[in-house]
Amino acid sequence: MSNQAPLQASPPRALRWALAGSVIVMIAAGGLFYYASTMAAAKRLANHDEVLVTIHPHSCEPNALTVPAGHASFRIVNRSDRAVEWEILDGVLVIEERENIAPGLSQVINANLAPGDYSITCGLLSNPRGTLHVTPTAASDAAAKARPSMVAFVGPLSEFRVYLNSQGSALIKAVTALQQAIESGDLSQAQALYVPARTAYQRVAPAAQRLAQLDNAINARADYFEKREQDPGFTGFHRIEYALFEQRDLSGMAPVAQRLLTDVRTLKQQLLAQSLPPEQLVSIMVRNLNGIADVRAGSGEEERYSHSDLNGFAANLDATRKVVDLLRPLLSKSAAGLLGKIDTALYAFDAELNAFKVGDGYASYDSVSAEQRNQIADKAKALATALDEIDPALGLSGLSAEDVNR
Repeated sequence: MSNQAPLQASPPRALRWALAGSVIVMIAAGGLFYYASTMAAAKRLANHDEVLVTIHPHSCEPNALTVPAGHASFRIVNRSDRAVEWEILDGVLVIEERENIAPGLSQVINANLAPGDYSITCGLLSNPRGTLHVTPTAASDAAAKARPSMVAFVGPLSEFRVYLNSQGSALIKAVTALQQAIESGDLSQAQALYVPARTAYQRVAPAAQRLAQLDNAINARADYFEKREQDPGFTGFHRIEYALFEQRDLSGMAPVAQRLLTDVRTLKQQLLAQSLPPEQLVSIMVRNLNGIADVRAGSGEEERYSHSDLNGFAANLDATRKVVDLLRPLLSKSAAGLLGKIDTALYAFDAELNAFKVGDGYASYDSVSAEQRNQIADKAKALATALDEIDPALGLSGLSAEDVNR
C-alpha cells in the first residue's frame, strides 16, 4: 500500500475571490494611507509658519509667545471639554479673537501685529492670561514711516462716534425697559423686551467687542465659566436670556438686570472715550462678520435659549452698512470698483436675511435649516472678504494704533 498523501482539492472559487479581494483592499488602503500622508505633509508645509497653541481645561500651552511684527497665524487647538475662545489683547482692547472653538477641533487666527507686548486669554475667563511679545522688523518700521495722512479719516471717525453715541443711548433705553419688567416680575413682558434690547446691543457689538472685560460682563456665554449656567460669574444678556426662555423664572434676576444696565451705561462711556484708529473701523466689522460666518450662523450658539440670532445678524449688518456709508466718499475716489463689489455683497446678505422676516422681526433660528444657515454664513463671509480689501485700497495696510496716535 502506498503511504502517499492524497492530493488536496483546489480552493473553491469563492475563497479565491475573497483572497483576491483582500489583496486589492490592502493595496487600496496603502494607496489611501500614502495619499493622506502626502496631503498631511503638504498641509504642514503650507502652514509651517503657524504658531500652535493648545487650550487645556485650565491652561494654554504655550502661554508665553514671541513672534515678529506683521502677519502672524495662530492655530488654536481645543483640548478642553467645551467650546472656548482665544483672544489677543492690547490692554483692555481686543486686537484679534476666535470664539466658540469646539472641543477637539482647531481654528486659525490671522493677525497683523505691531511691535509691542500683548496679553492673550485662554479658554475659561478664570484661566490665567498669557503673554505675546511682538518684535519689530524692517518691514514694520517701513510701514510706520509710510503711513498716510489721517486728515481724510477725521470725518468718518467723527461720524462713527456720533453713531456710537446715538446707538449707545438706544441700548440704555432698551435695557432700562427690560430691567423694569424684570424688577416687576413680569415674565411675558420681559421676554418681549429681551429681543429689542439684544438687537440694540448688536448694533454696537463690533465696537463693544474691543473692550474685553466689559464685553465679557455683558455678552459672555455660559461655556466660558467653570460651572456654566450655574456659575455665579455668569451674568449679562445671556444669563437673563437663560432665565427668560429656558428656566422661565425671574427669581434672582433683578440684581443681574440692574448690573446689566450699569454695564451698558459704562459701555457707552467707554466707547466714546476710546480712540478708534481708522483701520479698525473696518476690521471690527470684518471680525464680526467672520464670527457670523465661522461660528454663529452654523451653530446658533449666540442666542441658544431665545433663538433670536437673525435679529442680531441684521443689527450687525446695520452697523456694517453704516461704516461703508461713512467711507463711501473715500472709496468712490480711490476704489470705485471695490465699492461696487461691497454694495453687491451688502445687498446679497441683506436679501438672505430678509427671506426670514416676520413682521418687524425675524423667524426663530431653530426653524432655519442647516442648508439655509450655510447660505447665511456664505453671504456673511463674502461681505467680510469684500470689506477686507478696503484698508489696502485706502493705504491703511499695516498701520498700527501707535502710528495713528503719534
